[in-house]
Amino acid sequence: MKVVHESQVPEQAVPGRFLRWIADGKTLAPSFLSSCVMRVMPGETVRPAHSHPDGEELIYVISGSGKVAVDGEVASLTPGTAVLFPKGSVHMVRNSGSEEMKVICFFAPPADLGTYVFHRDVQFPGE
Repeated sequence: MKVVHESQVPEQAVPGRFLRWIADGKTLAPSFLSSCVMRVMPGETVRPAHSHPDGEELIYVISGSGKVAVDGEVASLTPGTAVLFPKGSVHMVRNSGSEEMKVICFFAPPADLGTYVFHRDVQFPGE
């Protein structure tokens, strides 16, 4: 049986967020997906904007609140919200609340930071 608790996985600091890859080639080693826990502090924005050219991402908000931008459209994020980032869509997440926002990210097929395409010229709408 493959079981892991997020506290057993090293946390990685990347611009605007902290990631723990709970399901990737090193942890759990799934065949058809990868997953990470993302923490975004108040006032922070996941940077740079990015896309996944070979697959899709689904995020699910566990706690906190914020906003998400997908191809220029903005929506609110609250606990229980799920958002699908279609293949190739340019997206960003921002914590506009007063507490840490915690999100679970699922990628299919498996992805990691090395498979992201970064769009450094894209800003969060309204910035």
